[in-house]
Amino acid sequence: MLIDLIFIAAAYLIGSISFAVVVSRAMRLPDPHSYGSGNPGSTNVLRTGNKTAAALTLLGDALKGFIAVWVALHFQTSLGLADWTVPAVTLAVFLGHILPAFHHFKGGKGVATVAGIVFALHWPLALGLVTVWLIFAVGFKISSLAALIAALCAIAGMFYFFGNTLISWTVVAIALLLIWRHKNNIERLLKGKEGKIRS
Repeated sequence: MLIDLIFIAAAYLIGSISFAVVVSRAMRLPDPHSYGSGNPGSTNVLRTGNKTAAALTLLGDALKGFIAVWVALHFQTSLGLADWTVPAVTLAVFLGHILPAFHHFKGGKGVATVAGIVFALHWPLALGLVTVWLIFAVGFKISSLAALIAALCAIAGMFYFFGNTLISWTVVAIALLLIWRHKNNIERLLKGKEGKIRS
């Protein structure tokens, strides 16, 4: 039980590292909370015009989701982790991202972190979701719309590959939280006022 709790706590702390903030500080850019949407994510960092910073933010946020879940999966058998530990780690790293302890609980929306999580769970599904995101992002040039559609596809994909299991329902919860984090974007989409990705 103790080792399970350690994995879950570690996942939350890993998730709490906001790479938008870390990269911005390292590259002497404004705090991502202070401009644009105020969201500490790669899309908002891109508004500075620094594509490298945005790419590093995307990569960092995806890697933390991947690493937390992959490590739990890798050691599940050898350390005798409980069946619920990997789902709990999955949820914990996502909650760390959207409610980071290191950044006054003001986190991002979690798109990149979810991508990393799914890559750790089932990389073919993750590649499919990335493809869906790219099709809608390039086609409509609206990042939030692409993310929302990919989130819905993630739910269907998890049940297709994993069936009616705890990890599938965990991803459902995460996808619904991601959609909820996009509530303002959804309102703007319905009004036709959502901003587009700048090339």
